[in-house]
Amino acid sequence: MDQIQEKPSKEVDIYRDTWVRFLGYANEVGEAFRALVPLSAVWATYAVATVYVSADAVDKGKKAAVEHGDNPGKTTKVAVAVVDTFVWQALASVAIPGFTINRVCAASLYLLGRTTRLPLSVRKWTTTAIGLSTIPFIIHPIDRKLQILTPPFTTGVSCMAGRYRLRPFAGSGLPAGLQPA
Repeated sequence: MDQIQEKPSKEVDIYRDTWVRFLGYANEVGEAFRALVPLSAVWATYAVATVYVSADAVDKGKKAAVEHGDNPGKTTKVAVAVVDTFVWQALASVAIPGFTINRVCAASLYLLGRTTRLPLSVRKWTTTAIGLSTIPFIIHPIDRKLQILTPPFTTGVSCMAGRYRLRPFAGSGLPAGLQPA
């Protein structure tokens, strides 16, 4: 009889492999809608993204604590894992993409105002559509550039978890854990 070999199950990182990952996009969506919603709503999306980044940093700190057990220097390694994750995620998921979408939307609203006679409401909705459609195109270039420009401070279970791809989106557009087999 042939024995069925089970594949070793890979640990699921909820901040990378599940729908929770989409919370990191909140501020980008907020920036895309900036022309249509109150500024407080845009800032609320930054709060959501910051909570996501913070939760991921705490999670990686807990994993680093487990990995390093009672070894000397554990506190330092855990702190470095938390800071490493937080800084990386803050740049890759909040600051740089938020700024990028903000500038794309501002430029498109300005250009539409200068080059068309569309009503303001149509220009604002068009700007929002442009901003939303820009998000998928900026994700990987920002992550790749940050991987080149920022040195990994730790190895193992920090944010890098081997510098895991922060936005592991393949062709389906879904996080790795939600992609079809």
